[in-house]
Amino acid sequence: MDDLVLAPGLYIVATPIGNLGDLSPRAAQILTKADLVAVEDSRVTAGLFRHLGVKGKMAPYHDHNADAVRPGLIARMASEAVALVSDAGTPLISDPGFKLVRDARAAGHAVTTIPGPCAAIAALTLAGLPTDRFLFLGFLPAKQQARAEAIAEIATVRATLVLYESGPRLSACLSALAEGLGDREAAVAREITKRFEECVTDTLTGLAARYADAPPKGEMVVVVAPPGEAPPASEEDADAALAEALTRLPPAKAAGEVAKKLGLDRKALYARAMALKA
Repeated sequence: MDDLVLAPGLYIVATPIGNLGDLSPRAAQILTKADLVAVEDSRVTAGLFRHLGVKGKMAPYHDHNADAVRPGLIARMASEAVALVSDAGTPLISDPGFKLVRDARAAGHAVTTIPGPCAAIAALTLAGLPTDRFLFLGFLPAKQQARAEAIAEIATVRATLVLYESGPRLSACLSALAEGLGDREAAVAREITKRFEECVTDTLTGLAARYADAPPKGEMVVVVAPPGEAPPASEEDADAALAEALTRLPPAKAAGEVAKKLGLDRKALYARAMALKA
């Protein structure tokens, strides 16, 4: 495979989140053969190249310079293979890479993904919480009011929540989540794939207390369980919903609509609708 020549275009390459052994053979091959590698921090990616035993040609691409350097990278893709990496994990997850992909496609360049490690997905597998539906939130706002508003927006989402947080802000974040979501089950994963990997599970308030006086270093992944089952609708709820539906629909259709909305028995709702109509 040493004689491989990459076709021009953009290659999105996932890199290890801690353990260098997680770099896939295909990812190593792409990074070795690429004409240019767009990186968040050249010092970090240089360590990866040392692991590979090659000296890759790197160009910085991060939040502070992305708009300025993106046109040049797009132009080079016409005749060169340009790889995109983040400092760790899968590019485009909480970084500006999506704009590079968008513009590369708009310019007609081929875009190829080389999948691999992702801290959010790895933490989700460690947490032991439902995985059939999950919502990735990235980093919540640092300021208290903005963070509370962001949490309020997703309080009723019936999915496991996955977010990133830094060690110094971890306890405050967990407390804010408990206040805005209720004291749900949660997990904090850190040092994922490394020697001292851990995933601590408890309630949100329990985790907030655990890390209040001893904030861990680095970045964590917080995984929060979905909300519990909603309480069954009361007779008052059903009557109010039926009364509103009857202003628009005949009794049978009104009963069907409310049954679907509130999870109640359609026949009983129809009888009640007829009584209300009378």
